Amino acid sequence: QEEVCRIINYNVEQECNSFLREKVLDWQSLYQSQTIPIPRFVPVDSSVNFIGRLAQEILRITDTRHTIFVEQMSAWYDKRTNQEVVNLKLWEQLQGAVDIFGLTGLDHLFCYMIVQQLQTFLRYFKRALEKNKQYVSLLKQFKEIIKEPETLVADATKEYGFIVQKCSKIWGPYLDIVMRMGQLQLIRCQIANQLRKSSRFDSKLLSNALQTFNQSLLSAIEAHYRDPANPYPGGKDDDNSLMYELTPYLETAGLSDPLSKVLKLF
Repeated sequence: QEEVCRIINYNVEQECNSFLREKVLDWQSLYQSQTIPIPRFVPVDSSVNFIGRLAQEILRITDTRHTIFVEQMSAWYDKRTNQEVVNLKLWEQLQGAVDIFGLTGLDHLFCYMIVQQLQTFLRYFKRALEKNKQYVSLLKQFKEIIKEPETLVADATKEYGFIVQKCSKIWGPYLDIVMRMGQLQLIRCQIANQLRKSSRFDSKLLSNALQTFNQSLLSAIEAHYRDPANPYPGGKDDDNSLMYELTPYLETAGLSDPLSKVLKLF
């Protein structure tokens, strides 16, 4: 099992290299070994290895252009035929194929894809503002209209319709990026659900221990900021090593919230 974990983590690391400015080379990898080296094969498509191809296939069958996600069923349905395309069984089968390490690796890879989508939107939006200064004045005007979010906009149909019409050129790419990020986040939520279910069935004591430890740690941090006389977990306010060490265990057990995670690409 340790060897399978090493192979999968290495392939995830190499697949994620395409999103990094500073690549992780073989001699820098924690998973590569000179004694028992993991072979690298020539890519057959845009993906580096099987982890990338698996991720692309999941994205293909849950494509927002052809499918609709129904939250109550936790499943994707075909838009034309209304037939179920993906359900909870897919994640169980994936776990059986690539184990928990593969699911957490896919989640890690999808995080990089989301950050890439955000960066693509920011670059596109920045170019659009630089080319057409009219967008800047329109957005400033719209900001003044909605500056009080607790109150309704007077004649909302007219105001929103005017902004949508004037900025129609940027809505297409914006919608594509938002739909892709939503698709990735939904997939990550399903992966976390499968990991959480698996940990509670297969390792109930570990799951409960992690959940209790996490709640205790958060309570201790909250108590410290309410009253500085209470010690901070770890000894110093800037020492978050305990949380850094706990996070991988929580993510592997599915005890994290993908929608609350802050993503940053270095």
